[in-house]
Amino acid sequence: MKTAATGTSVQPHALQPLRLTATHDNLGAEAFGEFQYPTPPLSRPGGAQAELLAEVNKHEADRNLELILAEFQNYQQGVLPTGPGARSLTEFFASVDEKLEPSTAPAPKTQRSDRDILNLLTKRAKTLHIGPANFCWFTDPSRALCLKLAGTPTAGRPLVGMCDSARCPQATHHPCHRPIWAEHAERTKTFLGNLGTTRRTEHARLQADYDRAMRVVAEIDAATTNPFEDPA
Repeated sequence: MKTAATGTSVQPHALQPLRLTATHDNLGAEAFGEFQYPTPPLSRPGGAQAELLAEVNKHEADRNLELILAEFQNYQQGVLPTGPGARSLTEFFASVDEKLEPSTAPAPKTQRSDRDILNLLTKRAKTLHIGPANFCWFTDPSRALCLKLAGTPTAGRPLVGMCDSARCPQATHHPCHRPIWAEHAERTKTFLGNLGTTRRTEHARLQADYDRAMRVVAEIDAATTNPFEDPA
């Protein structure tokens, strides 16, 4: 639930009845000018809002570190990212892997810990935004396709809901995204089969959408093949 004035998420039990001083005949701007915050702590900077925001930010930072560590470990096993931003991410992982070489360790034969790896991944993890079917690595706002389409190329965050991950140079696809793309392709195929022969424009649009989804699935499958495993 959200407060009417700030849009900040709060727990339902924290809300008190909103008080709007107004008469039956005067429900205009004056009435809304009398709006009072539901509880005093939410109206004070540094109160419950700040605590909640800090908690959310920490959760997102921890989640992003876990995700990028998992993808880096996939990279080390030969499971590569795909999508327009795959090359940039792969090059970044290669640079991290190079820094983890034994020759660069403080002492000979020193085993690098996860903390050492996370320290190298932290900066890139801060650019990660989670899309419904991709990861967005928001390293350069001027290259973000969603911001270009929205006409806001200098915005501080991507518009994940507008993401076209098959075209954006900062988007990547990973094995965890495969089920979403495969399901989308299957549903689109069903729609295509139900279209009449006269609906050519709609058929062309859906066919292009289906082809794109299948291409993403094929790319993920090809990049997931582990080159270190012997073929069955």
